[in-house]
Amino acid sequence: AEEKGMTVDKDGFEAKMQEEKELSEKARLAKMAGGSGKDMRMVAEQTAYLVSKGVPATDDSAKYVWDATLDGCAVKALFIGRGETEDGVGFVDSISKESSTVGIILDKTSFYAEAGGQTFDIGTIKSGSATVKIINVQNYGSFVLHVGEVVEGTMAVGDAVSCSVDYDRRRPIASNHTMTHVLNYALRDILYTRPAAEGKPPSLNVDQKGSLVNETKSRFDFTWNAQLTPKELAEVEAMCQERIDNEVPVDSYVAPLDDAKKISSLRSVFGEKYPDPVRVVAVSPAKIPEILSNPQDAMWNQYSVEFCGGTHLTNTKEAGAFVILNEEGIAKGVRRITFVTQEDAKTAITLANEFEAKLEAGSKLEGEELETAVKKLTVELDALVISTVKKAAFRDTIAGLLKKVNTWKKQRMAGMTDEIKAKAIAAGEATDGNKVVFRFDFGIDNKLAKNVGQAFTKKIKDKAIMLISADTDANKLMVMAVAPKGVDVDCKAWCAAATEGTGGKGGGKKDSAQMMVSDASVADSVVEKAKGF
Repeated sequence: AEEKGMTVDKDGFEAKMQEEKELSEKARLAKMAGGSGKDMRMVAEQTAYLVSKGVPATDDSAKYVWDATLDGCAVKALFIGRGETEDGVGFVDSISKESSTVGIILDKTSFYAEAGGQTFDIGTIKSGSATVKIINVQNYGSFVLHVGEVVEGTMAVGDAVSCSVDYDRRRPIASNHTMTHVLNYALRDILYTRPAAEGKPPSLNVDQKGSLVNETKSRFDFTWNAQLTPKELAEVEAMCQERIDNEVPVDSYVAPLDDAKKISSLRSVFGEKYPDPVRVVAVSPAKIPEILSNPQDAMWNQYSVEFCGGTHLTNTKEAGAFVILNEEGIAKGVRRITFVTQEDAKTAITLANEFEAKLEAGSKLEGEELETAVKKLTVELDALVISTVKKAAFRDTIAGLLKKVNTWKKQRMAGMTDEIKAKAIAAGEATDGNKVVFRFDFGIDNKLAKNVGQAFTKKIKDKAIMLISADTDANKLMVMAVAPKGVDVDCKAWCAAATEGTGGKGGGKKDSAQMMVSDASVADSVVEKAKGF
């Protein structure tokens, strides 16, 4: 900013960031409330109430179980929102459709509560007479709150219920989470480990700064001081896909914290406090107990090993495919990669292949057909949700085709110079008065315009000419006026009058002037103003 003579409003920036955070939190709470407007958060008042009533901590160990209904759960507390009861705490003995958004606390659950960057599970909780659709699951202290709406019946504290998780939704979440671990490994290996092995260690290591994993994508934030090059992104994407193709097993194991910390390849989030014992997830052919038996073996450096409490695949092959959609900077020294897996990744690959075929077909065209194709392909590419690696390569190809188009246009215009000169002179001969307004769209070509002007004034000695040419691709309009010696026309004033109100820029003298307008759509009005001068 200083180099460009600008200052940074740091206070304004911080205020705006705080405003965005508050808006984001409001949106999150509104989503959790299911549109009811209720405050469904449990704070110290609510958790203290539960403890005072002897409600036990929720056993959520079944969240790692797949494709099974968890029966025999007991309703321990029912919550309808802060301030929704006389005492303000929000707990009731029973719920029904009239309760609107509700919260259920069970003695045990198979639902995954939002944690560690991974989104929550959804599904249903059923009793003998009631069904509750679960739309959000949150952890508050040692209690898991299932937020949802009663679909039918009445549910009461003490009821026996069953938990049915939407595992079809969880599958892509697990896929995205497992591949987040693989991405973390790939980034470190390609950006840091390999250069370091070549005696060129980067000044900054690659460390996780945050993540968001849901059913549609994964967003991974990490420390790095520069935009990744197309080559680096391609290598990262290729390594992640390679781990999928190699069908690497995914193992999880709960180990003593001190033992787990000894694993040579272990990755953990800086500043994060981990429980003891801690859950370890390894994307490796070796089981974690084998790794723990010889934690310093350099072999483990080839694989991802992390502390993690999330839900994962059992083998990388279940991810199917991996595609990086975007890479961007979000703060000083922090980058963000967004990627997809499974069906979303396969769709992105298909779209990229289809576009590549269109690009190949378009590249065989010439002249006006190629110009039209390049315009369509550029618009289509901008809207495509595909690999950022592929998109960058396609943009390079299109840039090459655009150069080809521009070369053709220049050649075409050069060949048309004599035609334009002849038409300008014919227009001069057919026009009464001492001013000729001549529009011919030959792009923004000063040399051509000057040649036409010179040919006109050489042939027609008693009239001034204004040349007007629009370039719709560049969205610019060129206006040039020239008068032969002895013709009393102020070209500078004429150009200014014709482009008045357009924001045109330029200048000149009485016998020769030029203006450039950054809006080709005003061409017709400029012509009319020029004629009225």
